[in-house]
Formats: sequence, C-alpha cells, structure tokens
Amino acid sequence: MTTDRGFFGHPRGLSTLFFTEMWERFSYYGMRAFLILYMAAPVATGGLGFSDKDAASIYGTYTGSVWGAAILGGVVADRFLGQYRSVLIGGILIALGHLTLALEGLTFFYTGLSLIVLGTGLLKPNVSTLVGSLYEKDDPRRDAGFSIFYMGINVGGFIGVLVAGYLAQRVNWHIGFAAASVGMTLGLTQYVIFGRSRLRPASDRADARKRVDAAARAAGTLVAFTAEEWRRIAALLIFCVVATFFWAGYDQAGSTLNLFADRYTRLNVFGFAIPSSWLQDVQSLFVIILAPAFAWFWLRLGKHDPSVPTKIALGLMFMGIAFLVLVPAGAMAQSAPGVRVSPWWLVLSYGISELGELCLYPVGLSAVTKLSPPRIVGLMMGVWFLSIALGDKLAGWAAGFFSTMPLERLFADVAGMLLIVATVMFALVKPTRRLMGNVH
Repeated sequence: MTTDRGFFGHPRGLSTLFFTEMWERFSYYGMRAFLILYMAAPVATGGLGFSDKDAASIYGTYTGSVWGAAILGGVVADRFLGQYRSVLIGGILIALGHLTLALEGLTFFYTGLSLIVLGTGLLKPNVSTLVGSLYEKDDPRRDAGFSIFYMGINVGGFIGVLVAGYLAQRVNWHIGFAAASVGMTLGLTQYVIFGRSRLRPASDRADARKRVDAAARAAGTLVAFTAEEWRRIAALLIFCVVATFFWAGYDQAGSTLNLFADRYTRLNVFGFAIPSSWLQDVQSLFVIILAPAFAWFWLRLGKHDPSVPTKIALGLMFMGIAFLVLVPAGAMAQSAPGVRVSPWWLVLSYGISELGELCLYPVGLSAVTKLSPPRIVGLMMGVWFLSIALGDKLAGWAAGFFSTMPLERLFADVAGMLLIVATVMFALVKPTRRLMGNVH
C-alpha cells in the first residue's frame, strides 16, 4: 500500500483538518481573549458590568462546558453521526453562536455561549479523532502529525486574538464577536470543499473498525474489554486526572492573567500601545515557533523518545515554573497604587507554559488514539477533553480570588499545586508505562 505523504510528509487529509481547526480556534481564542474583559467592563463602556468574581465564575463555567460537552460529542459521533458529519454540524453551531453573541442583550449572550458549547462538543473530539485515523496503528508519524495539527490550532488562535481582540477592545465588543463568526465560516467552507476526498481514508478506517465491532456484538463475542484494554484505559485515566491540574493553571491565561495584563501590566510595547488581549497571543506565537521543532525533535530521538507519562510530567513541571516566575511580578504590581509591571514577565511565563503544553497536549491527543479500544475512541477523546473542562472550571474558580487575594500568594499557590502534581506524575512513570504495554 502506498503511504500518503502529500502534506509535508503526512497524509493530505491532515491539511484539511489543520485548516478546519485553525479557523475554529481563530473563533474560539479570538473571542476568549476579551470575554472576561467584556463581562467585567462597565455598562457605560458597552460591557456587562459583572463583578470580577461573577465574571470569572461564568468564564470558568463556559470554558469548562465547551470542553465537557466533548464527551457527549464523542458518543454522538461513535453511535449516530460519525466523525465527518459531527465536525460539520459542530462548526455550523459554533458559527451561529458567535453570530448570536454579536447581538446586544443578555439573552443573546447566554444563547450564543450555549450554541458554542454544543458546537465545540461535536467538533473538538471528532476532528482530533479524524487526525488519528489518518495513520495506521503503528505509523511513527502519528505524534509528529499531532504536533503539526496543534500548530494549526495556535496559528488560528494567534490571528484570532489579533483581529477579534483589537476590534472588541478598540472598536466595539460586538464587532469582535462577529469577527469570530467569520473565522468559523471560513473553516467550514474549506472543510466542505476538500473534506470528503481527503478524509475518505480516515473515515473508511474508522468505519471498518465500527463494522468489526458491530459484527462482534451481533455474534456475541464482544462481551467485555480484554485485560490489556482495561490496563490501557487505566493509563489514560491517570493521564486525564493529572492533566486536569495542568489546565487549571494553563487556562488562567484567559482569566487571571488576562486581568493581570489589563490592570497591572504596561501596555506600551516598542513604543506602541496595544490592547491587553494581545498579550495572550504570546502563547500562540511560541507554539507556532516551537511546534515544528518539537515534531522534529520527537522523531529525531527515535527509540530514545521519552515515554508519554514522562512528557506529561514534564508538561506539569513547566506549567508550575511558569507561575513561579510570576510571584515577584505579583508582589511588585501590588506594592503601591498605580504600579504597572513590564509585559516581559508575562512573556516569560507564557513561553515556559508553552514548553509544558507542547509536552502534554499533542502527546495526550495521540495517546488517546493509540491506547483507546477502537469501539470507544470517540468516548475516550471526550474523557480527555473532560479533564480540560474540569481544569477550566478550576481556573475560573482561582480567578475569582484575583481581587481578594494578594497576587503574590495566588501565583505561589498555583505554582505549588502544579509542582506537587508533577512530582507525583514522575513517580508514576514506570507504573503507567507497564499499564500501556507495548504501546509507546
């Protein structure tokens, strides 16, 4: 069988999924960059006038629900719609959600957020599952493919924050929401034009697995998971639990650190005054630069490539360090009224956090597609995203202390939690590798 290498040595379908996810993340991160700022802004300036605590709670519930809905989206795809149609319908709901947010009024606000939650629940787990289905089970390109796919996420996020963030903070909040809707529409357009032909091998592979499972159920031979499958599921559940703590730190970028940028950080960069939301683009910029290097590095290491649990432990360690470097910045920012610290504190923190994310997120996605029993791969992808949901809710809860707790203490507490969990994960490397069996 000829190996498809039409997209930088990877299957051509990866390009379709790359751009679908790129434009979906344009809409998601573009809107997320100013969401909490919009909620906390005074009504006189066009905002909703919520308190910091209420805005953080709604932000955490929304971002957590976006990822939590993925577990239902995985089941819907596995049993009813299939991955291709789930991604398509999900994208349509997301575009409609952002368009609804462009209308003024709390009813439109909550309706728009709900549509985005439902749409992302359908799209997010299934586009990642399709990426995994592009490769044969033992294809060594899989991890590198997920790293390239992940770069697409951050290219979209980077452009989305620049465009939607600027329009929201400098022109009108609702124009920013409308810009996010345009991004998702562009992603859907190329998905419909190119998806059927380029994704047919992935769809056929997924359908073949379903037919085998259906035949086994009909014959009564698919009674339960094997012992080996249960061990791999156990390893995945460990990864999901510890990843929850990573996201509890990482996703404070849109809440705690977004407020820190807006209220305590100097916003003049190289002589230019920038919107505070633009500082969130630092994360995407680092990934755009580093993702190809990581993809090459993992392949270059060959048999010396660190195991999945080792990479996840490294991700947690880097995330802890990212908050640790902000402790002195928090102390300086609150040392006297009106003090604003250098933006380079956030740049340094975001850069370190991206080292952690590149160790954890694409590797975790790949692990789900490799370790999950084929008949529940969509469901297990949903469980992986559920860990992000729980982490995001924790991130929103932590952001609720922004106005009531000294920032030095808040940053130190988050750093301590992450470094403790990283230590636990390093201790679990050997046990989880045994659970994974011969899958690496």
